[in-house]
Amino acid sequence: MPASVVVAAGRLRQAIGRSPSWRGPNPLRFSSEPYPAQAAAVRDAFLSFFRDRHRHRLVPSASVRPRGDPTLLFVNAGMNQFKPIFLGTVDPRSEMAGFRRVANSQKCVRAGGRHNDLEDVGRDLSHHTFFEMLGNWAFGGEYFKEEACSMAWELLTQVYGIPKDRLWISYFGGDPNTRLNPDLESRDIWLSLGVPASHVLSFGPQENFWEMGDTGPCGPCTEIHYDLADGVGAPQLVELWNLVFMQHNREADGSLQPLPQRHVDTGMGLERLVAVLQGRHSTYDTDLFSPLLNAIQQGCGAPPYLGRVGAADEGRIDMAYRVVADHIRTLSVCIADGVSPGTSGAPLVLRRILRRAMRFSTEVLRAPLGFLGSLVPVVVETLGDTYPELQKNSAQIANLVSEDEAAFLASLQRGRRIIDRTLRRLGPSDLFPAEVAWSLSMSGDLGLPLDLIELMLEEKGMRLDSAGLARLAQEEAQHRARQAEPVQEQGLQLGIHALGELQHRGVPPTDDSPKYNYCLLPSGGYEFSTCEAQVLQLYTEDGTAVASVGEGQRCGLLLDKTNFYAEQGGQASDRGYLVRVGQQDVLFPVARAQVCGGFILHEMVAPECLKVGDQVQLYVDKAWRLGCMEKHTATHLLNWALRQALGPGTEQRGSHLNPERLRFDVATQAPLTPEQLRAVESTVQKAVGQDEAVYMEEVALAHTAHVPGLRSLDEVYPDPVRVVSVGVPVAHALDPASQAALQTSVELCCGTHLLHTGSIGDLVIIGERQLTKGTTRLLAITGEQAQQAREVGQSLAQEVEAAAERLSRGSRDVVEAQQLSKDVGRLTDAIDTAVMPQWQRRELQATLKVLQRRANTAVRKLEMGQAAQKTQELLQRHSGPLIVDTVSTESLSSATPAFTAEAWALAVCSHMGGKAWGSRMVAQGTGSTADLEAALSTARAYALNQL
Repeated sequence: MPASVVVAAGRLRQAIGRSPSWRGPNPLRFSSEPYPAQAAAVRDAFLSFFRDRHRHRLVPSASVRPRGDPTLLFVNAGMNQFKPIFLGTVDPRSEMAGFRRVANSQKCVRAGGRHNDLEDVGRDLSHHTFFEMLGNWAFGGEYFKEEACSMAWELLTQVYGIPKDRLWISYFGGDPNTRLNPDLESRDIWLSLGVPASHVLSFGPQENFWEMGDTGPCGPCTEIHYDLADGVGAPQLVELWNLVFMQHNREADGSLQPLPQRHVDTGMGLERLVAVLQGRHSTYDTDLFSPLLNAIQQGCGAPPYLGRVGAADEGRIDMAYRVVADHIRTLSVCIADGVSPGTSGAPLVLRRILRRAMRFSTEVLRAPLGFLGSLVPVVVETLGDTYPELQKNSAQIANLVSEDEAAFLASLQRGRRIIDRTLRRLGPSDLFPAEVAWSLSMSGDLGLPLDLIELMLEEKGMRLDSAGLARLAQEEAQHRARQAEPVQEQGLQLGIHALGELQHRGVPPTDDSPKYNYCLLPSGGYEFSTCEAQVLQLYTEDGTAVASVGEGQRCGLLLDKTNFYAEQGGQASDRGYLVRVGQQDVLFPVARAQVCGGFILHEMVAPECLKVGDQVQLYVDKAWRLGCMEKHTATHLLNWALRQALGPGTEQRGSHLNPERLRFDVATQAPLTPEQLRAVESTVQKAVGQDEAVYMEEVALAHTAHVPGLRSLDEVYPDPVRVVSVGVPVAHALDPASQAALQTSVELCCGTHLLHTGSIGDLVIIGERQLTKGTTRLLAITGEQAQQAREVGQSLAQEVEAAAERLSRGSRDVVEAQQLSKDVGRLTDAIDTAVMPQWQRRELQATLKVLQRRANTAVRKLEMGQAAQKTQELLQRHSGPLIVDTVSTESLSSATPAFTAEAWALAVCSHMGGKAWGSRMVAQGTGSTADLEAALSTARAYALNQL
């Protein structure tokens, strides 16, 4: 290699290593005549080029919410929707099965999981949580490397007019560890297109071997880079386009296997391409963002955006501009696609994004209340023509953002006061306490994302106790795991003497009626009232009554009233926090509440002194409470649906619910069939789809005694008792003449419930097992989790159908048949463990059992045919009593451990009075017999029995 090329390679490697941040503050143009088009025209030119010049089919962007792929929080690449094609699992009857050459602009979000840019957004000039990926694909060998490279070069240099000398190429240089050869084919293609050898350089697998994930389709890639420096000094490269050539599949054991068909998968970020074509060093300086940046300045009255980073960005004003502009785009796109801020998975990440945007807009840019919602129309104006779902849902997006913004603002202000107060108490070398950060976090009570807390501390020169935070997170995960199959935890209790003392003093039972003080807002969200109460008594861990508790002390708290739901009736306890009246900057996290002889005991660890007589305000964790309400109303509908499917005599044997999932035990004569499970879900779905009103009312217990169909457990109910009726007012439901309780869900219940069933979203039974003889335990999920489970089930069902189709076509050779058998086994394992509808799991398991037998039979037939052919070849090549030759053992790769050469030889030789030895693959032995046919029959019978 010439010395000049070696130097250039070194420069390129350095540039690639440092270029993605785009930290340069100067908006330099790449030529005197930049591409004149705006972003919309750049996007249109890409799509038109592939449609009109190269006969590609244009397909719409998939939703950013993954369909049937539990490995992803969000769609993060253009190829996600085409994974079934790459994996060979596409339903042959689907429209996608006919795709050959395709192009589109895909909405992508990288804010969680393997690809996560959230914490980098704002710090530099190029990172985004939402971006658009321009891509073209060729499936099943429609075209491959030469055509893909030629098209890319033509578009960049002829259509967009990018100077050829500004483009550099990298290709896969091989990997000795995996015995992969260099991709010299790609190198030669670029050279033939006129790219100088000094601009075509090789790199290893980290740079130029693309993988979908830890397993799945993968292959070498070639990347096109753009030089911002224009030949002045060392190259300043940014990657423009990645062309991936899908040739391999990464197996679970780490090995690489060839794909049945080769594919082309390319991706080019629109934001970066537009920056290059508009002569900008920052993606935020393009017309994709300038309308938003202008709207931010006008709405906040902040200084103009100057594109500064790091220490030059005084007060982090420009960082705030970038965070708010990026995040409102992400929020708008995600909400339009059905992902709303929530408490787990993708909704939780979106909630973090929303609150991060709120913090920067209110605290740094001094934005007025409702500001974020006002930016939604600007996003719709810039992206709505391409993605019409934004236009359709514009009002809903703005309302949701504004509502959450108002709710979070008070929490943010309180959180800031608590942080400031804690910092005043710390020494210069102290770490910020993990317990305080946790109590402020989303996993605790106040709802401040942990990354936001860390950023707020970083601005004040303080570090968080990350080790302590990791310990608390682990404890929370263990607690949630226990709740999946809950065992009654022994918390703080009031003993008989403590209860007697309270009764002797005439202390009345805790008034917990405020737990029912909540209402439904016009936007569809819920508002939960706070509660002001007085501390009546404090208890240490051993139940001793004390007048006060100190910092760090675990204690029980008895109040005259509470809005916390104490664990009972199968519903998990509320959690939340309280503050002293007049002192809002000290947060007392409440871990749970439980009933002790009519009194509600709140369990917590006191951050500082609390004493009897203090006045406090209580706040429930709204997201946690709402999750419990969804699951409890769903439990009632599930109970009703089971009686519809199994008969009116069906009895509930118990239940437990928390925001994650619900557990329901039901008396059954036999395990539920897949048809019954499906019917139960269908009945619940119907009630959810009708968005029926949920009525709750306290009535005299005697009025419920003889109502036909009224459901109650074998428990002692208070008088008056609370009645929960779905779709029918309580008075009508309790009228014996109406028979209403036979037609809908009517139960005695003290739990908290939704006010309309539509908020459940969906219900899916994901697990079922016999708890004891005659009792079946069902596990179910609701809402977003349920919808994702259905999509996973549909995706796996399509894979099973595709496997059946492959099996019906037959296999050309042993290797192909073995791969199909292996794929069926992989599918079986996936379906056994997937979170999916249980009825569908059982149906697919039965189908796969048949497919596995057929696949194994096909392998054996092909192996026997191959063995017969090789035997015939040996006989034709040799004559005489002795054959010396080699036989490939490739066909023996599927021999089961129980059927080994040594065992086979031993079975035959023992029949002849001899012995045998060897290994699983090769064996030999001795023996004597006068009846050779009998020995051969023994060998044949043994083999058939093992197979």
